[in-house]
Amino acid sequence: MVRGWSIAALLGTAALAGAAVAGCGSQEAQHVSMASATTAGVSTTAADVAKSRKKAVKPASIRQSRVKLRVPTANAAFGSARTVTVPRGWSAEVWALVPDARLEAWTPQHKLLVSSPDNGEILQLSPGKAPGGAPSRHVLLSGLQNPQGMAFAKIAGKEYLFVAESDEIDRYRWNGGAPGARKVIAADLPDGGSHSLKNVVVSARGTVFFDIGSATNASPPATTTPPRATVMAVAPNGSDLRVFARGVRNGDGLSLAPDGTLWVAVNERDDVAYPFHKSYGGSANAYAQVIPSYVAGHPPDELARLTAGRNLGWPYCNPDPDVNAGRAGTALSYANLRFDRDVQSNADGQALDCGKLQRIQRGLPAHSAPLGFHFLEGSSLPRRWRDGAVVAVHGSWDRQPPRAPEVYWLPWRSKARTLGHPVNALGGFQSASGSRWGRPVDAVAGPDGALYVSDDQAGAIYRLVPGK
Repeated sequence: MVRGWSIAALLGTAALAGAAVAGCGSQEAQHVSMASATTAGVSTTAADVAKSRKKAVKPASIRQSRVKLRVPTANAAFGSARTVTVPRGWSAEVWALVPDARLEAWTPQHKLLVSSPDNGEILQLSPGKAPGGAPSRHVLLSGLQNPQGMAFAKIAGKEYLFVAESDEIDRYRWNGGAPGARKVIAADLPDGGSHSLKNVVVSARGTVFFDIGSATNASPPATTTPPRATVMAVAPNGSDLRVFARGVRNGDGLSLAPDGTLWVAVNERDDVAYPFHKSYGGSANAYAQVIPSYVAGHPPDELARLTAGRNLGWPYCNPDPDVNAGRAGTALSYANLRFDRDVQSNADGQALDCGKLQRIQRGLPAHSAPLGFHFLEGSSLPRRWRDGAVVAVHGSWDRQPPRAPEVYWLPWRSKARTLGHPVNALGGFQSASGSRWGRPVDAVAGPDGALYVSDDQAGAIYRLVPGK
């Protein structure tokens, strides 16, 4: 097997189709193929995009239904049939069984790649002839160091694959369906600690972006080279490695929006202290206390647009969804989030001025744990769903009651260049008692118009077919 390959960001990003791998030259944008945008082999024109926006889903119009998760005979080892929540008219089935299934991506040949970090492998699933038929499989790459993220880019008419291992970023020549020679473009990356897994995407200009998560929950990061809690940028030939954004605690969800901008889905901190000199949770002055009822809703996780030099605040500033800051029972708003000082690391505001930080575009309920994140423009999903994004949330690990795992769909507001309110695209993994039978990690659009969801707890890939 060839060492090192993983693929998370091909789908939902029109920009990837023309990405330049400047490893073949000194200029980052040299030899960029500016073909029409494609996702999983489906061509998208400007007219298609305009039509899609006219027929886009309005979140308020989405109705949910509970359906049986079909378990084909080939996947009987999955166990008893489950019931899941999906938009009305959708169906769901167990398409494949993949232990430790993490991030996914479709090859140009319409085969699904799934990373398995614990096993050091990338598995390739080749769909059967019938829609939804059981796929054949083989291990494409093995012997890797915790591989997770993957991205394809076309350079000077040649396909390349970028893979994020926990200690390096690799580039492979993609030879008609198989990885060829490997080149390490970012070596000796910080590894270990709380957030060692990484993701990778490639912009239309050929810039390779990848995340380096923090080693801790909320302690100021130790000095490393390159630094942790960042999103990094590097030219495809491995030159010009630089910090693109800071304060990104755990940004495994990387995706390029329809306007070409880079977005990140971020897991925020746990056990945050109450940051106001106000009464809360039975205390007349709850300042600096860790109060479970406050922790349960703070800070929200994030979907943020990144620009060069942006700081998302961690660990010194935390986004706040409270309409009335610090008031128990206040309404919550997850759009355009302001920041509060973190009283455990930035009580006096000297470490970072939270008031000067750009607000967070879209929050998610605290402890959702967003992972795989993809814009859907250019995909082969039904037209009404393409003008949006999907994000798989893993669910909380220590919140009481637990935050449920699910997959969200969010509308893309093109005029405002932001994402709207999330709605459930797949749920039902958690019982009323808080026990779970699955935890989604990623959701990618397939060439057949279905959505493929990975689940590392159940060790499965689900195939969701939207209603017509």
